[in-house]
Amino acid sequence: MPEISRRALGALVGGGAVGAVAGTAGAAEAAATERPFRALPGAASGQRPNVLVILGDDLGWADLSSYGAPHISTPNLDRLARQGVRFTDAYSGSSTCSPTRFSLYTGRYPGRTKGGLAEPIADRSQGLDPNHPTLASLLKKAGYATALIGKWHCGWLPDFSPTKSGWDEFFGNFGGVLEYYSKLGQLGEYDLYEGDAEYKDLRYYTTVLTERAVEYVRRDHDRPWLLNLNFTTPHWPWLAEGDEETAAEIAAKIRAATSRAEVSTALNHYDGGSVAKYTQMVQSLDAAVGEVLAALRRSGQEENTLVLFASDNGGERWSYLWPLSGGKFSLQEGGIRVPAILRWPARVDGHQVSHAPHFSPDWTATLLEVAGARPDPAYPLDGSSLAGYLLRGEEPPERDLFWRVRGNRALRRGDWKYYRDAKGTDHLYNLADDQREQADLAPDRPELVNELKSAWEKTDRTLLPYPS
Repeated sequence: MPEISRRALGALVGGGAVGAVAGTAGAAEAAATERPFRALPGAASGQRPNVLVILGDDLGWADLSSYGAPHISTPNLDRLARQGVRFTDAYSGSSTCSPTRFSLYTGRYPGRTKGGLAEPIADRSQGLDPNHPTLASLLKKAGYATALIGKWHCGWLPDFSPTKSGWDEFFGNFGGVLEYYSKLGQLGEYDLYEGDAEYKDLRYYTTVLTERAVEYVRRDHDRPWLLNLNFTTPHWPWLAEGDEETAAEIAAKIRAATSRAEVSTALNHYDGGSVAKYTQMVQSLDAAVGEVLAALRRSGQEENTLVLFASDNGGERWSYLWPLSGGKFSLQEGGIRVPAILRWPARVDGHQVSHAPHFSPDWTATLLEVAGARPDPAYPLDGSSLAGYLLRGEEPPERDLFWRVRGNRALRRGDWKYYRDAKGTDHLYNLADDQREQADLAPDRPELVNELKSAWEKTDRTLLPYPS
């Protein structure tokens, strides 16, 4: 392993978790080669980019080797990071699947819409209103072809669908989880569709999605395109390629279930999984991303395709999250801080790391701007575009990052984070010094706690209330 400086290690993990990466070759390589982010204002391109947004599902902040995982090898995603920018302080819009997807698709807080109040969506009564503008509908209006491949989780047929919300094409699952082989999902029904019609394919789901994505990027496109590629990997149930026997057992439990709760129990797979199995799943995600990126390169479109990779929220049972506390469902750092990588060779230099705090709605605003699309003034964005920072050398936008889930609240302002836990206790952390959120400074800084609490409550008053 190359010798790396304390400053380089601090940059790698956002300032503090030296021990988390000290034994990781991928992390050491990233730290040794990365430099602080700087835009290239002179690298302007007259062409609008293709946009490829890839989401992992429940992938933890440190689950990639370039983010510090000591036992997981992710060479393709690490290469993507070397070719672009790796973000240390990227956040999801919420701590569970569907609210974050609402925030990414709409550029707004999940609580702006009824469907976004579900944490997560669990039945046919909830979904993304087809009349609400989305990233896809706005880019489509600006002349883009649009497609979504993989997990939708913003409502089921007949009322909700990607093709009702701006995507020209859809191939994937409507729900939040499915068994990887049988495609039985959280409603106990088969859940793989092409458009609004069932599509039969009983192979391993990650493989099926990868093939579809490769086919899409290799097409002879006559206009720029947006592809949302949403893997379910590494979300439970804990199944890797070749685990047909375990998959059949889970599918049998789903078919025999007499209630939605029994279906959920089968899919949650609390009697399965391991660190080794989770490692297999993450590495299969990495391999899948590698196949798609290779197809993009062979198609000749790599130079002017903006690729964004991220997770939809923090990690779950088997994730490697050190040094963060909490995980999925929580508004502690482990529940909302996610790995995020941007590559756009035509406009953004490689081997860079950024510590600019941002969250999912910011990417919506950013992608709209770089694609030459306008937000709908009737649905103002809550995200702030990062285009000025990434492309023109401007300072990153300064504003509060806001989160709300039932029983939790959080707000980040600069290095300060205000957090209220499920017991109603207010906490204050300085994330520059304490990413692990263990040194509670609320008793020492009551004025700042009240200031941030008031700011959180001011935003909260503009959102829909949760149903009782």
